Amino acid sequence: MPARFWSSAPLLLLGACAPAAPPASVAPPTWPMDSTALVAAVQASAEAWNRGDLNGHLAIYVDSATFMTRLGPRTGVAATRDAFERTYFRGGRPIQQLRFENLAARPAGRDAALLTGRFVLEVGGEPVRAGWFTLVWLRTPRGWRVVHDHTSG
Repeated sequence: MPARFWSSAPLLLLGACAPAAPPASVAPPTWPMDSTALVAAVQASAEAWNRGDLNGHLAIYVDSATFMTRLGPRTGVAATRDAFERTYFRGGRPIQQLRFENLAARPAGRDAALLTGRFVLEVGGEPVRAGWFTLVWLRTPRGWRVVHDHTSG
């Protein structure tokens, strides 16, 4: 075979391995709702936490939600409630007050969304605890609910 063919063969192989561009007709997901609903939900969740209403805090989650923690995944709101009571509450009251910062929502499909932000636990004479999180939301018959919570901190 001519040397010219062999010198261009690597380029042909690279071109064959390159990912195809998405069709022009595929548009990114559009926001089907006002994102302030998600922000309002997590703010209400923080207010419930600060009142000592752990069930109210967890009301934004579906019962089977998964939680990614520093110790690995945890499944279910009940297991998370137990862990929170042991770690963050004393006598039914939160050890520290919770607030959220830098909240940003974006669509992940017609009935799905991501909400990212930073949590801060402070006051109560304890060292400040803070970290970042991503919440995966789905639109359910009960409204928007969190199906997965990935928190680092």
